[in-house]
Amino acid sequence: MVDLALLQSVSYIAGALGVCVAAGYYIFNMRLTLETRRLGLIDNIVNRFLDEEGNKRYFELMNYEWTDYADFDKRYGSSNNVESASKRFAVWTNFNEIGMMLRKGFVKVDDLYVLGMAGIPFHWEKYKSIIEETRRRYNGKEYLKDMEYLATEMLKYMQSRDPSFRIPETLLNYDPNK
Repeated sequence: MVDLALLQSVSYIAGALGVCVAAGYYIFNMRLTLETRRLGLIDNIVNRFLDEEGNKRYFELMNYEWTDYADFDKRYGSSNNVESASKRFAVWTNFNEIGMMLRKGFVKVDDLYVLGMAGIPFHWEKYKSIIEETRRRYNGKEYLKDMEYLATEMLKYMQSRDPSFRIPETLLNYDPNK
């Protein structure tokens, strides 16, 4: 004969097992939901930045030329060239936002690389001195820190895939005839 204590123990074990199964299902579901949201976030980044207009802004900025900060400000600064400054701020703000998402773990560097964001270290290298001088003169040392983080992490990732990869020194003085 089965006594009441045994039935009660079996009942508790079954209840605990049910709670464990439910918790496991909940965790699985939450991970799936988080991964779906992460992929949606990456899709948003790609659609917003890597569309035709985003690429035009990027390449236009990569073709800017200047000799020093004063020359850059005269040609492309917000006081003298609002259109250029607007394009630059749009790109830089996007890069900074993506860098913040990378730093906080919302996106992964390998996903960004595969989706075509490998140009970020080139852009950072081209504008590094301008951004650093802007930090010194106007915005403080935290200005575009996540853009810098993004470029640094992307460069590390690219070099981990190809240790010989370097950003060309000629980037700042690009001559299409060479």
